[in-house]
Amino acid sequence: MLIGRLTGKLLETQGTTVLIDVAGLGYDVEVSATVVDTLPRLGDELILHTHFVVREDAQLLYGFSSKEERTLFRSFIKISGVGPKLGLALISSLDPHALVTAVRSNNVSMLTKVPGVGKKTAERLMVELKNQIDVLSTAGAVPMNVVSASGTSQGVTSEAEDALLALGYRPQQASQAIDTVLQSFPADSLTAQELVRKALRTFAAVSKQV
Repeated sequence: MLIGRLTGKLLETQGTTVLIDVAGLGYDVEVSATVVDTLPRLGDELILHTHFVVREDAQLLYGFSSKEERTLFRSFIKISGVGPKLGLALISSLDPHALVTAVRSNNVSMLTKVPGVGKKTAERLMVELKNQIDVLSTAGAVPMNVVSASGTSQGVTSEAEDALLALGYRPQQASQAIDTVLQSFPADSLTAQELVRKALRTFAAVSKQV
């Protein structure tokens, strides 16, 4: 029996587990952080895209807010040593956009922020994820650009700083680089992508001076 989607009434929530009434049947579903953050009120309708796991000792349902999120989960659990629990932790801890950026920049330290992932596991995951970069890119992340090319001046600055943090720079480094760029270019004259590129050039210029 395959269960790919559930639509029902939310009866209970406990941590990352929800109980849904579907036509009189109650389904316990372990859900992602995205689902937890957007849960309706008890008694309201909840739609989940699900992945069904059958083990010798249990039958488990995992629920996601979108098909793309479920696709990421399925990509993770195909990796040797990554089970559903760790796959769900990866989904819940890493934004797909930031994950793609981390994989492209070989930022292993970002993966170690996921609960249950140590340095050795992160290094192995990084190798495997590089082989699945196309899947990761199409599952909710922008494939080539670090950030989007639009937004308010404040949003542009914040978005650019987040992108630099995703690339592995420290908060102080990111802030200083952006401030340096904004001394020469008004924030409202740049897209976030342009601001990131110019900030990266400041890092390159500093490294040449050292």
